[in-house]
Amino acid sequence: MPTITAEIVTTGTEILLGDIVDTNAAWIAQQLREAGVNLYYKTTVGDNEGRVRGVIEQSMGRCDVIIVTGGLGPTVDDITRQAIANATGRPLVLHEGALETLKQRFARFHSELSENNLQQVYIPAGALLIENPVGTAPGFIVETERCAVIALPGVPREMKHLMAESVLPYLRRKAGESGIIRRRILRTFGIGESTIDMLLDDLMRSSNPTAGLAAHTGQCDVRIAARAESAAEAEAMLDAAEAKVRELIGPYIYSTTPGESYEAVLV
Repeated sequence: MPTITAEIVTTGTEILLGDIVDTNAAWIAQQLREAGVNLYYKTTVGDNEGRVRGVIEQSMGRCDVIIVTGGLGPTVDDITRQAIANATGRPLVLHEGALETLKQRFARFHSELSENNLQQVYIPAGALLIENPVGTAPGFIVETERCAVIALPGVPREMKHLMAESVLPYLRRKAGESGIIRRRILRTFGIGESTIDMLLDDLMRSSNPTAGLAAHTGQCDVRIAARAESAAEAEAMLDAAEAKVRELIGPYIYSTTPGESYEAVLV
């Protein structure tokens, strides 16, 4: 079963400085998990062409897929397409089909197509265009010998549409239409993280399914995840892993519902 490794690169100085919360990366991560793609890194970088280019160049050496969000609009600080072009060694070229779509969109709203809007239809030479029916800036995919660099708009509504309609099918094809990752969280109370780690030693060292711990004030979550050819197989693996966990620390598990607090269960 082919395994795809990925990195999410979020661009935007307003995100880097904390003025805007990056909800895009969390949503993309969830979609990649469901598609069976192994997410290895998340990176946030400001609107600086040199730094964005540097991040992409670094990512190209360690992942199969890089998903870059933001910086595809018409303004001066929208530098993602140029950064990707420079990182992959390809010039930006006018995409005639994207230009015609942009002209039609502006005509439909009786708006003038200004010069700066034209930069949205320049993409790296040889890139695959991702049409954007819910916005003006299309996305694109640059396939190199090492990896695929996927550029998506930063506007959440547009990004989600392009991910669902184009990127996820592309990734599934790249993975041979197989592979899915499922996870489950067992919430515990009254037992320490180090004790759980000791009791679940074998599972904690397993490569598939995997297990991890997340300590919170007064409690600890046990996260188990399984990768398989189908959702049913992955769920079966999780059932077996959960049974093992319950055999060892069952009395301390109070919930498997995301976000459910110990206080709520107690009440």
